[in-house]
Amino acid sequence: MTALAIAFAVLGALCSAIGAQLQHQGVRSETKETGLGLRAIGRLVHNRKWLLGVAVLTACAILQILALALAPVTIVAPIVVLALPAVAILNARASGERLDTAAVVAVISSTLGVAVFVALASGHASPVVFPASDVLLACQIIAAAVVVFGLVGAWREGIVRCVTLATGAGAAYGLVSVLVRDVTYTFQTDGFTGVSPLSATALVAAFAVGSWYIQLAYASGPPDIVVGCQTVLSPLVATAIAIGLLDETADAGGVTGLGLVGGALVAVFGVILLARHHPEATSRATPHSAERRLFRPASRH
Repeated sequence: MTALAIAFAVLGALCSAIGAQLQHQGVRSETKETGLGLRAIGRLVHNRKWLLGVAVLTACAILQILALALAPVTIVAPIVVLALPAVAILNARASGERLDTAAVVAVISSTLGVAVFVALASGHASPVVFPASDVLLACQIIAAAVVVFGLVGAWREGIVRCVTLATGAGAAYGLVSVLVRDVTYTFQTDGFTGVSPLSATALVAAFAVGSWYIQLAYASGPPDIVVGCQTVLSPLVATAIAIGLLDETADAGGVTGLGLVGGALVAVFGVILLARHHPEATSRATPHSAERRLFRPASRH
């Protein structure tokens, strides 16, 4: 079952990269002159690339749900980081630009950092029932963090806004992974009546907010930075919740704990480095006026 879960998660990561690239192209084509306001949203739902991206990401979500139904969060969630090198390559080919040495090192650092993290965590993972009180606490913590990221993103511009909103989305998606595992595992053991209304409701809300943040981030920066922030923070948040609050792993202290922290720091370093040295990031001396109107509807003038 674990091997099948890993296979589903790997396929999901590749779908995530392709879907992110398609959605980014769709968002940027509809927000050249305006921010992602009400009019731009109306145009998005008719944009073929954006709709194709939605379809691919739907397939990604199904694969992730299947993976989480078959294995613990600490094994499945971090595999999504494979989307980072994939989307970096796709975006470089689409834009005709080459990643410099620092950007390549950033992608490798993020991938290896999360790989170390999941390798250490997965050796201690076991299926458990998540207590409702702990799930509620996790929801409250992540909700507060997502609100803070949203407020900061509303006041910043350009790449900083892109990174902030994508990070907020990553936090939301990390919670989504935990809640999907809770819902699917409970459904398998206790049936539909055993599924927690809190987990089901919070799952929908966190996914909706994370998806909205992602679209806003696409309007402010390149897709590999968006995916980098999202795919690094999401598994780290999911695994931290599973280990720290929900007790999905045992004996993860000592050397293992230091390795987890080290892997997380290397991964975060990689994302920061990618944001600073990405060709599109370094070419933006001043943010476009459209980015300053990101959170406002398009002007009627």
